[in-house]
Parts: sequence; structure tokens; C-alpha cells
Amino acid sequence: MSKTLKVVGVSGSLRRPSRTSALVKQLVHSLASVLPIDSHIVELSDIAPRLTATLDRAELSPNVQAHIHAIESADLLVVASPVYRASYTGLFKHLFDLVHHEALIDVPVLLAATGGSERHALVIDHQLRPLFSFFQARTLSVGVYASERDFDAYAVASDALHERIALAVSRALPSLHFAVSADESVTLAA
Repeated sequence: MSKTLKVVGVSGSLRRPSRTSALVKQLVHSLASVLPIDSHIVELSDIAPRLTATLDRAELSPNVQAHIHAIESADLLVVASPVYRASYTGLFKHLFDLVHHEALIDVPVLLAATGGSERHALVIDHQLRPLFSFFQARTLSVGVYASERDFDAYAVASDALHERIALAVSRALPSLHFAVSADESVTLAA
């Protein structure tokens, strides 16, 4: 594969430091170890004040507009949210409310979430997957859930989480190779 994939990681955490952001960065890093990528990270903790100040995309600051454009033009999204009351954060949803509803058609999305215990792991299938199905994105088959005990401070620490990350990346590769091959064939035909 000769194409560099544009990978955008989105952390739905409103705190810094953040286990969710650490998980997103580790997933992107793991992808970079096996694929040529150009990465961009969107951290809600950085853009929250400007994002909450508007309901209309046209009123967003240029910085937030640039993050939304990065999301809309990604070859692959890596998205994660901490679990609050059995779902993703409200501001995470608000960010995606501002993404054009046709911008993510067929874009592969690697889903992830963090929470206080394993009882929140179903958020990936019951909350995140339906959100990206609305966009007609291709959610990848293996999501990554991490609980507090998988981290040391704000770094991925457990062997089990490293294994889940490796599995998600390896299971994503066939979809990503297909996306690159299809894109290259479209480019050759143009």
C-alpha cells in the first residue's frame, strides 16, 4: 500500500489528562506502527468552550471548523468517549451534530470507550455503533473498551488492553487495505 491514510482520532473526554485521550492516542500509534498514516487528534477538552458557544456550524471558530473538516475528510476515524450515564458525552454528540450527515459515508470507524468498570462496555454497541450507522459509516467489527484498572495514571498499562488494541488494529487492516485499493482504482480511472 503506497497511500498515506488520513487518520483522525476523536476523544470525547472533557478532562485533561484523560484516559480516553490516552486510549485514542494509543490506538492511532498502533495503527501508525503498521500503516503509513497522517494523524490528527481532536480533543474535546481543547475545543469545548468554543464548541458549546454555538448551535450553528457557520458560527464556529476557525479552529473548531478545521477539526470538523478533518473529521469529514478522514480516511479512518478512531473515536472514543468516556461513559457517562450509560452513553457517550453530550458534547461528543454535539460535535457530531455539526458534522455533515453525508460526510462519513463508507468511512471506516474504530470505536472505543472508557469507563469506571466493565459494566459500561456495551456502550460501544448500543450507543456508538448506532450513531455512526446514522452517518452510513463502516464501523469496524472490533471495538476497544477500557476501564480504570487498564491504566496507570493516564497511560495504557494492562496487557489485556494492549491485546485488545492489537486485535482491533489487526482486524481493521483488511478494511483499510480495501479502502485504499478502491481509492487507488478510482484515481486510476479518473
